[in-house]
Amino acid sequence: MRVGSFVLAAQFPGQGQGEALHRAVRSAEVAEEAGLDSVWLAEHHFVPYGTCPSAVTLAALLLGRTRRIRVGTAVSVLPTVHPVALGEQAALLHVTSGGRFSLGVGRGGPWVDLEVFGSGLEAYEKGFPESLDLLLRWLHEPRVKGSGERFSFREVAVVPRPQEALSGQGNSGPEVVVACTSPSSVRLAAQRCLPMLLGMHVGDDEKAEMVALWNRRARAVGHRPEEISAVSHVSAGVAQIADRRLEAAETLQKAMPGWLKQGLDAHVTVDGRHRAMRDPQAYTELLCGLHPVGTPQVCADRIAATSERTGITRFALLVEGSGDLAATEENVRRLGAEVLPQLS
Repeated sequence: MRVGSFVLAAQFPGQGQGEALHRAVRSAEVAEEAGLDSVWLAEHHFVPYGTCPSAVTLAALLLGRTRRIRVGTAVSVLPTVHPVALGEQAALLHVTSGGRFSLGVGRGGPWVDLEVFGSGLEAYEKGFPESLDLLLRWLHEPRVKGSGERFSFREVAVVPRPQEALSGQGNSGPEVVVACTSPSSVRLAAQRCLPMLLGMHVGDDEKAEMVALWNRRARAVGHRPEEISAVSHVSAGVAQIADRRLEAAETLQKAMPGWLKQGLDAHVTVDGRHRAMRDPQAYTELLCGLHPVGTPQVCADRIAATSERTGITRFALLVEGSGDLAATEENVRRLGAEVLPQLS
């Protein structure tokens, strides 16, 4: 079982952006001290839901400040970046960290980001597969040419090549993980035999269905059984630890609705379409019911149950739900000291 933290750099009501980012960095540093396996960094633009606009940039900082823990993006939004530029950054982080970087990518949403960065709505609605395939080619081939509908360019050399830079270490380039929220994204990931990152808004049953669909599709397109069994998906969730289960839930129910309301309300669609946002209080209660929220024993049991029901053995758990720096650090330390030993 590999348990990591999921860092949004969330800006809670009354907090500054610098405070949110400082808490994000500290929680990641404490995660390494506490013995967690990984830290996964979210990326958002123009909203207080998350104040980190570049997950790869924050990953670079954290890889430089740590020595053991794996650092991943959850996720870098492909429709708003050039896949070659992202591939170069991923290769650089992979090489300079000794292979500790994971690149999580996703389609994002129909937000105003698409207008600001000039990629347009079509990049979100239709362009994700082309971007993903170009990114994968960049991470695995010595020379790459763009010949798609969105990206067209002459053949160029890949520098640095992660396979050559870390040769002799069983290296095949940085891990690429795909955020999946629909059957179409699950099938896309399966066709390329890439692990999925499954969101914290869905429960065990739905995640198990997505894993089963992934397995069926991977087999159908001809991936070998050993390739399929080697893939390790990631389940996102929320973790809040206290001496009593009610205390843990109350901590989240007190802080998270305010953050969720101001964060979700700030999202603006690029084309003016209506987007129904979740009720903050109800969503917080849902998360408390789905994920490891409670005593260390309850949290360990919840993680083990999710793993048994879904077959997933990697977790990215939101630990900053209190909105408080000291409480977040304590939460991470308790996760490492009191929950992880029960999962070994």
